[in-house]
Amino acid sequence: MNTKFDVIIIGAGPGGIFAAYELMKLQPSLSVAVFEAGNPLEKRKCPIDGDKIKSCINCPTCSIMSGFGGAGAFSDGKYNITNAFGGTLYEHVGRENATDLMKYVDTINMTHGGEGTKLYSTSGSEFKKKCIQSRLTLLDASVRHLGTDKNYIVLDNIYKEMKDKVQFFFRTPIEKVKKLDDGYEVDYKDGTASCKYCVISVGRSGSKWMKTVCDDLKIPTKSNRVDLGVRVELPAVVFEDITNALYEGKIVYQTQKFEDSVRTFCMNPHGAVVNENTNGIITVNGHSYEDPSLQTENTNFALLVSKHFSEPFKDSNGYGESIARLSNMLGGGVIVQRFGDLERGRRSTVKRIEEGTVRPTLKATPGDLSLVLPKRILDGIIEMIYALDKIAPGTANDDTLLYGVEVKFYNMEVSVDDKLETIYPDLFCIGDGSGVTHSLSHASASGVHVAREISKRIG
Repeated sequence: MNTKFDVIIIGAGPGGIFAAYELMKLQPSLSVAVFEAGNPLEKRKCPIDGDKIKSCINCPTCSIMSGFGGAGAFSDGKYNITNAFGGTLYEHVGRENATDLMKYVDTINMTHGGEGTKLYSTSGSEFKKKCIQSRLTLLDASVRHLGTDKNYIVLDNIYKEMKDKVQFFFRTPIEKVKKLDDGYEVDYKDGTASCKYCVISVGRSGSKWMKTVCDDLKIPTKSNRVDLGVRVELPAVVFEDITNALYEGKIVYQTQKFEDSVRTFCMNPHGAVVNENTNGIITVNGHSYEDPSLQTENTNFALLVSKHFSEPFKDSNGYGESIARLSNMLGGGVIVQRFGDLERGRRSTVKRIEEGTVRPTLKATPGDLSLVLPKRILDGIIEMIYALDKIAPGTANDDTLLYGVEVKFYNMEVSVDDKLETIYPDLFCIGDGSGVTHSLSHASASGVHVAREISKRIG
């Protein structure tokens, strides 16, 4: 099939969805096509059921990472409205505009099923002082928590509004992007399609593919970072003072030994720890729900250390992958260890986990994370746990569970201007696939920004 469209969007994650949505509103007569490697939302089902299938079976298309909604579809649905973290969109579009774009995304979510959810804020929080007193920094943000359940409803409602006005091609990964004299052509298994405007929004899982596109078209890039660490699981009451007030506290600590930055990430009150599959590598993540009937007695969050590389080594994602593969080799997937066992230099066992006071929400292999994570990173995580114990006593208890590894892969940063346009006219790169955004809110906002720019050019 050879089809011509006005706009082709590659990827149906947050960036691609909001680009298509905004174009539908601003230019309803445009022909817009969205090509997505994964499935429609209703067909995104992970086969792991904890009974017959207990671990990842490496499906051809990972339903957790790919499909309508992207990797964020089954996240806990946190939209952080801030420029303090989540990406560097503000460096391209300006701080005020970036914030306004994120607030606009929030209004769309609220009118598509997110109404009634709470918007938390760190403004005036008493925890700022407590953090400072413990050598911790609480970052400023407003946080809209949809929950995994309501996030799904919002995405479903947005799709229902778009499906008859935007043409979606699911299970259709794009193999190549070509520059034409008057636009662009994309190749996929069953044919080609062409367009005047092309928007690439492939997310983190498309990092390797994005690199091949940039290499083919000679689009300048620069290396980004990789975040490595563990997911902590403990009784929800330990963090309830913080989570009740802020829902998610973004807390940063600078280690005394190496002066490395360690941060909390993706805090899930009364949530569950889950597997994540990125390019065949099994890592760990966390979910939480708005519905009380789906909630657990535990809270989980990531502790991550950022590593940047320069000469002669630039493959930060490759470094993270190698550590994750080592974890998979030793544990057959995700490894879990009691904090007390880690401190005593011994591996956890099934018996020690069962005798502990924290009931794991993910079936993982008891083991020894010190055989996986580099000493420098593990030392930083241990320091951070003791620092958090000062503001949330109980964090450093022996029975606190650490799951590893958690890796956040960031695309190399694609060279784009203030319009998020590459060196080629009308070829845009948005979302986490651009390396510019690292969050649901920033990725969604980048899609709106590009849609408005395309609309201006059409007139």
